[in-house]
Amino acid sequence: MRAQTRQGLRSSTRHQGGRRRRAVSAAVAVAIGVMTLGALAPPAASGSDSAASAAAAARPDAVQQALNTLVRDDGMPAALASVQDRNGRIRTYTAGVGDLTTRSKVPRDGQVRIGSNTKAFTAVVVLQLVGEGKIRLDACVDTYLPGLVRGKGIDGRRITVRRLLQHTSGLPEYGIHVDDDEIRNRYFEPRELLDIALRYKADAAPGAKWGYSNTNYVLAGLIVQKVTGRPLAEEIDRRIIKRIGLRHTYFPTPGEMTIREPHPHGYHRNPANTPLRDFTEMDPSAGWAAGQLISTNSDLNRFFTALLAGRLLPAAQLAQMRTTVPAGTSGLRYGLGLTSRPLSCGGVYWGHGGDIAGYETRGGVTDDGRAANVAVTNIPTDGAATQHVKDAVDRALCG
Repeated sequence: MRAQTRQGLRSSTRHQGGRRRRAVSAAVAVAIGVMTLGALAPPAASGSDSAASAAAAARPDAVQQALNTLVRDDGMPAALASVQDRNGRIRTYTAGVGDLTTRSKVPRDGQVRIGSNTKAFTAVVVLQLVGEGKIRLDACVDTYLPGLVRGKGIDGRRITVRRLLQHTSGLPEYGIHVDDDEIRNRYFEPRELLDIALRYKADAAPGAKWGYSNTNYVLAGLIVQKVTGRPLAEEIDRRIIKRIGLRHTYFPTPGEMTIREPHPHGYHRNPANTPLRDFTEMDPSAGWAAGQLISTNSDLNRFFTALLAGRLLPAAQLAQMRTTVPAGTSGLRYGLGLTSRPLSCGGVYWGHGGDIAGYETRGGVTDDGRAANVAVTNIPTDGAATQHVKDAVDRALCG
């Protein structure tokens, strides 16, 4: 979720402008030796295409090079990617090791914690309910959760659902007030997360500016539960995961600290001068509607492709989701749980991205059907490593 514990949970826009907090150094203490390389080979060519295909195969793959850089130069224990071209052909990539202790291979398209990508799923459920006439984007939070949201400069009668989804509510962040070990080992009820945030004054007046806060999506999840009478996890599973066949995506159950399918281990360090710790097993409940999901790069590509193709939302709600405001100075724009970012080859890609202790995921899809997602197994915190993750996505979508 990239939020904002003392570095356990983080926002998807930590290095993308707007209000941010400095994270710890991501330099890995353990040197990475042998890398697990190799994109899936393209289909064999025939006839006059064979010479061109052979020449292309001999050239280093730009995506693989980008992942190698993340491991070799930025100290990521592992990097993974899944890339889908306009014709639907999929390639998966790995670099590094899946476990620093055993030096095991990185599972190809392994499961990872996807952090704030969860926000896009939560926003889709809210917008589906808007399309069904059960939620109104410009209704205030008090319409659905009367009297719940009150604090210093905070009033749920002045905050709309739209402002929650677009991070223009001014609500304070809860994650910075909970430390890593508490997040790792403790189960949090959603109302507890909200109560933590409401101890602090508002960051801004509602609608005054864009400011990333996981608290917004905790409230969005509570609204979904109030309106549907069902747990958020069930609504995400029924309305999205099962609907479009995401076979490797799930919302962990209460107390579930492991990752179910093959996965690379995730690592975390805080403060900066301490060794990396294995954070693979953790209680993800502090993320909830803002960052709890587990998935794969390929499933994320499938999700964002289906979303942009109109398979999850009516046209009117998708248009609302894609209506963006500036989110910093790097060209990033934020819609309703959906971001756009410029590409070096022209145009933009749509996605979200996310961090949670142990993992970072970045990527999205273009309007013409290209899709790419990249995951690393330690949150990059210095500028060079952060840029290299962005570069890997850009190469995948512009290649």
